[in-house]
Amino acid sequence: MSYEQIDVTDDNGISTITLNRPEKLNALAGHMRRDLAEALEAAGSDRTVHVVVITGVGRAFCSGGDVAAMADLIERQDADEFSRLLGSARRVVTAIRHMTKPVIASINGPAIGAGFNLALACDLRIASSNATFSQSFAKVGLHPDWGGTYFLPRLVTPNKACEMFFLGDSITAEEAQRLGLINFVVAPSELETETRKLAERLREAPAIAIGAAKQAVYMSHSAELEEMLRYETEAQMRCFDSDDGAEGVRAFLEKRPPKFTGR
Repeated sequence: MSYEQIDVTDDNGISTITLNRPEKLNALAGHMRRDLAEALEAAGSDRTVHVVVITGVGRAFCSGGDVAAMADLIERQDADEFSRLLGSARRVVTAIRHMTKPVIASINGPAIGAGFNLALACDLRIASSNATFSQSFAKVGLHPDWGGTYFLPRLVTPNKACEMFFLGDSITAEEAQRLGLINFVVAPSELETETRKLAERLREAPAIAIGAAKQAVYMSHSAELEEMLRYETEAQMRCFDSDDGAEGVRAFLEKRPPKFTGR
């Protein structure tokens, strides 16, 4: 399927979804939110896709919502359209979190507002040292969305989350990594190569175990210990019964790299 302002490429089990509006720093406008949601939902249900990468064209990852477009909606008092855009954003975040496949944000430049929170919704984040991050909503009189009020306070202390939401100041990739918001920071020239290496490692990993671990990480935010113990038992039994579980144990005993098939 083709889209107007995002590109989707599938290469040997890795699906790369690229925001393609570089003249506006990949600001979200028009049908971009809906198209991104549809592309993610399609990748999530495609059995040939093992890893998803989200990135941007040009010098930005995503500069958030298109402020000029939002100003037009406010001027026309088109609350219905604004609500529809928020609904599409929820679809994006839900698609990322509900799919069992790992999703990598490859952050090539500024990730601002909704762009920052899109990155936070992903499972792993690798950033160019040129990338910057800002929760800029308050600067235009708006509230954080795209799950930011869920993700950020779980990754930093409450006072730091308040600082970032209230002031909207920009932080560097190195500071974001220090705060635990980013997994890896690399030179701009190495971002594409290092992202591919990370995606390939995940592609070769046991899909059932990775998917179960992803679900466990996120359900643990609200679950009690007993619920997590029950889930671990159920997930471990699924891995025990899988071809990959048997292959992993055999490979370990035979002192060779495992060849996982996702079954």
